[in-house]
Amino acid sequence: MSKKKIEECIRENFKTYFEDLAGTEPHGLYDMLLRAVEKPLLEVVMQEADQNQSRAAEWLGLNRNTLRKKLLEHKLLK
Repeated sequence: MSKKKIEECIRENFKTYFEDLAGTEPHGLYDMLLRAVEKPLLEVVMQEADQNQSRAAEWLGLNRNTLRKKLLEHKLLK
């Protein structure tokens, strides 16, 4: 899937989110989006990297210690 397709999916989902709010003002959108995206991203990248944290960190553009901290936060370490 291309970057454009991912952006389109996110855009469409946010449009639906705002429609579902029916005029109610949202709060904490940025944190909500990060929580919704970060865990599945980490799950898929770790799977594709064969659980190799160094490789996954490189792919994500993160320091390995930062990746490890995020994996712990999301309870993704075995």
